[in-house]
Amino acid sequence: MMLSGSAQKNHPMKSTLEIAQAARLQPIRAIASSIGLGEDDIEYYGKYKAKIHLDVLKKFASRPQGQLIVVTAITPTPLGEGKTVTTIGISQGLQKIGKRVVTTLRQPSMGPVFGIKGGAAGGGFSQVVPMEDLNLHFTGDIHAVGAAHNLLSAMIDNHFHRVASASVRA
Repeated sequence: MMLSGSAQKNHPMKSTLEIAQAARLQPIRAIASSIGLGEDDIEYYGKYKAKIHLDVLKKFASRPQGQLIVVTAITPTPLGEGKTVTTIGISQGLQKIGKRVVTTLRQPSMGPVFGIKGGAAGGGFSQVVPMEDLNLHFTGDIHAVGAAHNLLSAMIDNHFHRVASASVRA
């Protein structure tokens, strides 16, 4: 429904960033507890982020297997609804009808930071917050991958330099 000009001024639509920054986050400890995870099952990255230890698979091995829905290879709409928005929407819908839901998203590439792809955090009221953390640092994994890549590149470069130098001397 389109609002008239005067109604739009009274009820302007918030931007995705304004919605994200206004969100009240739940502590990750409370979220973990709600799905049966204890203190030893998670590694905290501040008050709102954590990683789940792989040992949890053994802890819950006796439980029935859940269902898996994979959302992949969606071409985003001009308004930006892509894989993340779809994944969050499916999760919210399943939770609304009483299903127990855990959603897993990967950390995005640096594309959003450089403006060459979407925000990778969803949009509007279907987004991962805090989006700034998700896109810039999250748990530090992207930095670890970058450091490993740089080290490997330096080692290969050094190897070629030494092989080329040996060839010139021979």
